[in-house]
Amino acid sequence: MEKKKEPSPISVVWGWAEKYHSKFYGSVVLAVLGVAGTMAAYFSIAAMIRILLENGDFSQCLPWCGLLLIGYLVKSVGSAWSTSMSHTATYYTLRDIRKKMLAKLSRVPMGTILDTPSGQYKTTIVDRVEGMEPTLAHLIPEMTANLLVPVAIAVYIFALDWRMGFASLVTTVIGMAIMSQSGKTYAVRWEGAVAVGKRMANAIIEYVGGIQVVKAFSQSAGSYKKYSGAVEENAQYYVDWMHDNQKYMSTMQTWTPSVLITVLPVGLLLWSHDSLSASDFFTIIVLSMGFAGPFLAALSFVDELAIVGANVKEINGILDSPELNRPEGKTSLSDEKICLKQVSFSYGNQDEKVLKGVNLTINPGTVTALVGPSGSGKSTIAKLIAGFWNVTEGNITLGGKDIKEIPLDQLNQEIAYVSQDNYLFDRTIRDNIRMGKLNATDAEVEAVAKAAGCDGFIRKLDKGYDTICGEGGGHLSGGEKQRISIARAMLKNAKIVILDEATASIDPENEAMIQKAISALTKGKTLIVIAHRLGTITDADNIVVVQDGHIEAQGTHEQLKENCPLYSKMWNSYLGVRDVA
Repeated sequence: MEKKKEPSPISVVWGWAEKYHSKFYGSVVLAVLGVAGTMAAYFSIAAMIRILLENGDFSQCLPWCGLLLIGYLVKSVGSAWSTSMSHTATYYTLRDIRKKMLAKLSRVPMGTILDTPSGQYKTTIVDRVEGMEPTLAHLIPEMTANLLVPVAIAVYIFALDWRMGFASLVTTVIGMAIMSQSGKTYAVRWEGAVAVGKRMANAIIEYVGGIQVVKAFSQSAGSYKKYSGAVEENAQYYVDWMHDNQKYMSTMQTWTPSVLITVLPVGLLLWSHDSLSASDFFTIIVLSMGFAGPFLAALSFVDELAIVGANVKEINGILDSPELNRPEGKTSLSDEKICLKQVSFSYGNQDEKVLKGVNLTINPGTVTALVGPSGSGKSTIAKLIAGFWNVTEGNITLGGKDIKEIPLDQLNQEIAYVSQDNYLFDRTIRDNIRMGKLNATDAEVEAVAKAAGCDGFIRKLDKGYDTICGEGGGHLSGGEKQRISIARAMLKNAKIVILDEATASIDPENEAMIQKAISALTKGKTLIVIAHRLGTITDADNIVVVQDGHIEAQGTHEQLKENCPLYSKMWNSYLGVRDVA
């Protein structure tokens, strides 16, 4: 079977801009109009030279002066309007690409996002998409104009004298030959630049994110080897690239504009033999000097064409990521009963399963606690129930429906998920809580904050509920952030609540109060709790002990103390730590 041909990067970009094709076509028409104005100016100058050399009657030049002025105005208006129209269409296209990418990220498995450094997403969504701007905004109209001008000039020179036409093209052909040598490796070089840029971005974000640790151990940006090494690698890569490329670029930029090197000797030879009139000779000299500028400007877009391929590849890396395929229409659920049947799961390496044949039933309105050693798979079970990933084997049902058959929006409405490191946005506390229910009133926000035990500290802040949390909640303590996250989940009022070690950052003083609030506000709901403090889940309806990716035992607190050695050991360890504390 014949392999399907991959679309070219330019055709992919053009497809992304489909909604704005009419604007791009309009910009090309205006660019051509600008070229017509430019050529009118050149022809006017050529005509005036001819008049002055043949009869010296300056009055005959006046109409051509008027045409020159009109041509200049047409060129200015056409170019400006063309640029404005192409930029408008371009930035709308870039906006749509970014929206598609962010919408795509909401549909890909959480593992894909967690396994990708945040710096890489920033670089792709911000820098690589922005890198499409020269191609869309300038390539289509401006390259069109810059190529048409030298073509029109060349045609006119050939019409005057074909020998001078060839003479005027010699340096351009040499320049293009030199340029082709540089262009052979440009795409590969740019891909390498993208790779080192990613490594540098990731290292910078990691360094800034861990600045507290770096400072605590008396490190600096220079001594933090991963950061300094990535910055050094990025700089050296570009220095080496420019060093290799400069000999070609300098030679090309020297040769291409040097058109008089061939035009003057050939023209003088033909003139001396009466094969070329003086008026045609001087006209060709003037026209040929206007040939190189637009051509070099057009060549500058060759770099952009080489860059497009790498940018498109990286953007498509996100847009073509495998999705959590879910239906669109809302489905009917009989209840909130959750069943895991022979569930196995691996994050990437299929030979290393995190979960192995897990069977578990969670009845509606009950409290189920998942406990076990670190890395046992308890958080993975919770995240699979929340729909963050698809199971590798087996299936998970909610209300009798496989969660793969439940639309993501509906599943998100059914489940509220609170983890230990829930993110707060750089907005007000009120706005962060309200994200659980966007149409909630101020009174509802404050009521749920009281229930979550955070109203007291919020009101002590300078601006109360209107206090800005800072990026990631950086202006608040870990316990304060966690209580706000819990309030946000409570406001969502989902039928199923998952608390993934949600009270780990809360001091014991406030933990009892929050546990009480959670119990009251989740009454009648299905509650799944992952806790490292066993004392908080002793009243759970069912405690599930997870060990090495499978369920070791399950039952009530008293049953497990008697019948499960692992749980009994964990309980005794918890008591020992508590007593020491």
